[in-house]
Amino acid sequence: MAETITGHAPALRIDKFLWFTRLSKSRSTAQKLAEDGHIRLNGRRIDRAHAPVRPGDLITFPHLEAVRVVRVIHLPTRRGPTPEAHACYEELTVGG
Repeated sequence: MAETITGHAPALRIDKFLWFTRLSKSRSTAQKLAEDGHIRLNGRRIDRAHAPVRPGDLITFPHLEAVRVVRVIHLPTRRGPTPEAHACYEELTVGG
C-alpha cells in the first residue's frame, strides 16, 4: 500500500515499486540494487531501499545487459498481473 509522508504526495519504497511493477524479480534483488548504489532516482544515486518514489519520478537502473529508464505514472498497491504492473510506469529507454 502507498505510504504518505507528511507534507508530500503519496510515496512507495523504491524496492517495493520495482518488485510490484515486475521490474525486479524479487524485492530482495531490488533492495540490493538500491543499497549497492546502482539505482538513480531523478538523476541522483540512491543507496537505500526505502527511498520514496512518487508519481512523475524517473528511475534509472541496470537490467540484464542494459540500463533502463522509467517514469512512474502511478503507485501500485500490490504485485499484480503484468498488464497491471506495466500500467504503473512509462518506459523511456531508447533502443534495445
